[in-house]
Amino acid sequence: MSSNLNGKVAFINGGSRGIGAASARRLAREGATVAIGYASSASAAEALVEEIKASGGTAIAVKADATDATALTQAIDGVAAQFGRLDILLNSAGILLMGSVDQFSLADFDQTVAVNVRAVFVASKAAAAHMKDGGRIINIGSTNAQRMPFAGGAAYAMSKAALTGLVKGLARDLGARGITVNNVSPGPIDTDMNPANGDFAAALHGLMAIPRHGHADEIAAMVAYLAGPEAGFITGADLLIDGGFAA
Repeated sequence: MSSNLNGKVAFINGGSRGIGAASARRLAREGATVAIGYASSASAAEALVEEIKASGGTAIAVKADATDATALTQAIDGVAAQFGRLDILLNSAGILLMGSVDQFSLADFDQTVAVNVRAVFVASKAAAAHMKDGGRIINIGSTNAQRMPFAGGAAYAMSKAALTGLVKGLARDLGARGITVNNVSPGPIDTDMNPANGDFAAALHGLMAIPRHGHADEIAAMVAYLAGPEAGFITGADLLIDGGFAA
């Protein structure tokens, strides 16, 4: 256990699996109390809580549907009330819906925006109300905001590109209060959404300078750095961890 985040409280929206779960483990290992927000994966969230507790950390699971602004806000408010503070927000919930523009439904477009963009704004607004000097808001973006080299990803790329503008604006809004706002933008990461042994893995590796999938722990390491005391002068940034996918 490290002590970089001792006394800090973190809320992870979409924390029950993938990059969110890896980040929960890492932040807890750094000393933070971690609230793992989940929409439907209650068993996975509770299992992660028990895993963190068994390793000496402190964690709780909190139901928080990213598409329900009221429920998400209440979940964040509840964590802040329970622990008396909120220092770190990680927006990790996300969806990837693919399809060419002539086949992509408006319902799928709206769902993409609701989870990947609107929920980030809702959670950031709710969390900022509780944060003091040193607060951290961190979003999981995507290298596809800068490079979409295949068909069918327009809506997803748009949603992640929107986060770049959002963090720049929020960084201005909240900087005077000592709160930083940043994106961590992964390339292909070995998760359920994009497994290293998936059908498209080889094609993705051919687009990269380092031809492999990344590991969720590699993204969590950057999240932990941005959440920590050494990153207080980084804000409004979009930080690529993509093996050179966008190089």
